[in-house]
Amino acid sequence: MQADERIGFRRHFRAEIVPGEAVYLVSPRGTTALSGAAIQKMAPLLDGSLTLPELRAAVDIPTEQLDGMLGRLTSAGLVGFHAERPRDAAAGAYWDLAGVGDPVAAEVAVVAIGGADAEAAERACRAAGLTCGPDAPFALVVCDDYLDPELAVFNAARIADGRPWLPAKPYGAQLCIGPVFRPGDGPCWSCLAVRLRSHRRGESQVRRALGLAGPVRVPEASLAATRELGLQTAALQAAKWLAGMRDESQNAVWSLDTLTLSASHHPVDRRPQCADCGDPGLVADQARRPVRLVSRPKGVAAGNGHRALSAEEMWERFGHLADPVTGIVERVVRDPRSPSFLHCYQAGPNLAFAGADLSSFRAGLRMQSGGKGRTDLDARVSGLCEAVERYSASRFRDEATVLGSYRALAPDAVHPASCMLFDERQYRERERWNAPGIPFQYVPERFDEDAEIEWTPVWSLTEGRHRLLPTSQLYFDAEGVGSIVADSNGNAAGGTVEDAILQGFLELVERDAVALWWYNRTRHAGVDLESFGDAWISALPERFSELGRELWVLDLTADLGIPVMAAVSRRVDGPAEEIMLGFGAHLDPAVALSRAVTELGQLLPAVTGGCAKGLPAHLLDWLRGATVAEQPYLVPDSGLPARTPADYDHVPRADLRDDLEHLCSLAREHGLEVLVLDQTRPDLGLPVVKVVIPGMRHFWARFAPGRLFDVPVRLGRLNSPTAYEDLNPVPLFL
Repeated sequence: MQADERIGFRRHFRAEIVPGEAVYLVSPRGTTALSGAAIQKMAPLLDGSLTLPELRAAVDIPTEQLDGMLGRLTSAGLVGFHAERPRDAAAGAYWDLAGVGDPVAAEVAVVAIGGADAEAAERACRAAGLTCGPDAPFALVVCDDYLDPELAVFNAARIADGRPWLPAKPYGAQLCIGPVFRPGDGPCWSCLAVRLRSHRRGESQVRRALGLAGPVRVPEASLAATRELGLQTAALQAAKWLAGMRDESQNAVWSLDTLTLSASHHPVDRRPQCADCGDPGLVADQARRPVRLVSRPKGVAAGNGHRALSAEEMWERFGHLADPVTGIVERVVRDPRSPSFLHCYQAGPNLAFAGADLSSFRAGLRMQSGGKGRTDLDARVSGLCEAVERYSASRFRDEATVLGSYRALAPDAVHPASCMLFDERQYRERERWNAPGIPFQYVPERFDEDAEIEWTPVWSLTEGRHRLLPTSQLYFDAEGVGSIVADSNGNAAGGTVEDAILQGFLELVERDAVALWWYNRTRHAGVDLESFGDAWISALPERFSELGRELWVLDLTADLGIPVMAAVSRRVDGPAEEIMLGFGAHLDPAVALSRAVTELGQLLPAVTGGCAKGLPAHLLDWLRGATVAEQPYLVPDSGLPARTPADYDHVPRADLRDDLEHLCSLAREHGLEVLVLDQTRPDLGLPVVKVVIPGMRHFWARFAPGRLFDVPVRLGRLNSPTAYEDLNPVPLFL
């Protein structure tokens, strides 16, 4: 406190004195009542015209009592000190309401980037009480696009000099302001730019075609009123920072839709692996470390499996990753087409198809990331996890890589053909296979063993050493090697790394068993739904009947002995059967069953209620033409007894690590190697892995010799291997 400072009620209060009753302080945030004779004496003098010595002399209250009252009123935020009476009383009240001092003589540097108007921004800053100068330590940067490349240059300069700055986009129908970037404390512009680009993937092909370094320019949709609103609000945010106000809103992008007047804050997270403000080697270092399994007691046993964290815990920790501006997915929303008893969610584009051209975007049922579950929350979390899983498996160019040819890097290098498993005849006929333009049916070029390509280390759980796989086989990369096909088979997210590895392993088991069944068209036993003693499962046939459909489940369990099931449904109330499928695998047969029917429920909305009209030709051909009479492998073999829980050799284990050690032991017994890449992104924190088991089959049409032909014979399902030309001519379309 300075000697000439004046004391009074905070300027956002109006004092109303009711003699003998109380002093009422009325403000925009409510009314406070102060009672007592002393405050009644003091209140008329607390108008901001007196210094503390003058107040002491003017009021008939002992100094000790007066100072004590003033101390309590000041601590409560009711009384404050001011250098002089403000010329603008409303502005003084505003800053008192904010709990900070006036930004008197505060200076801001206004920087205009792209097509922004610097003069208009400076006028707005002066109207907010600021002065403008090019060398001010704090900058307001106005732009017409947050992804303008000039912002990267400005960001680098600010990281170098340590000065804070505030970006603002006051143009367009959607205004954006913030966050305040503070070098060395929180995220930088590059951290934000990564998230913003993830919501504008549709522009990437246009940018490449036009050779643009920055974003594609779009027509500005604004009015003078919206531009002025954006500039004035940006100047206000700058003034608040310079006045000393600090709150969570300054760590977020504030957006306003000027058409609907809906506004929201979007938190910006620091990326520890950021090349500009973090350690860009984090992701590579992670891949180079061994994957050591640790004890993970199973915390939750539900329909979606035995997991380390509950659905509630998962959403609480990671739900913020769904955000239309700064999340890795815009939103996770319930599929409006799904019946009430089937919980299905959509979570944005499926990035596993990011390399597909525009003509193939509608080429399958999995073009959207999605989630399913027995409860609404399970399905929502499942959708979020799939979106994070696909995002984490996208290429960011900070991954661990080794450059070399297969011949030079063998035997550490794993031949990609042992994972993709295309037959030589498919390579010879690749033009015919690729003609329909269906991403999951694409046959790549033959792999050149002498070509220098990028490889990434993966950890062998079965051999306890690092191996190498082509980087473009592990990450979704539109600019990858033409002979390598990346897919999402074995990609999984979980509450812990062990949880994620288990899910990825089980997905490989599931799809391998499905391929053995589908392409060989072998007959299988059905599953007795009633025998599982699960009321939700038992009620499903009747619920499907209400949709005009039948439901049954097949047991596809193969040589590994891990329960795998296929849920099948067909229409019975129309000319087309519209046969649809869902698959599930788990050590617990009850969970495998639950997963199969919930996946069927996830895919079913795409073909019900007239929705099938928008599907591509190959799917429509199946839905309109396939019948169980012509495809008898789709129905249970009447000569085999229906499976019950007693038919499965399930040994419950209390720890996820124990389950994984059991699975690795099974793999060794069958001559299989289990490879794992930890794809967890440090800024997300949700564990994501890629599990690869060379020799295990994808359920897409990949016909190299191996398990597809050998295992059905070994299991006694066939007397001899199916001839190549006799394999199911319908590629599995999921």
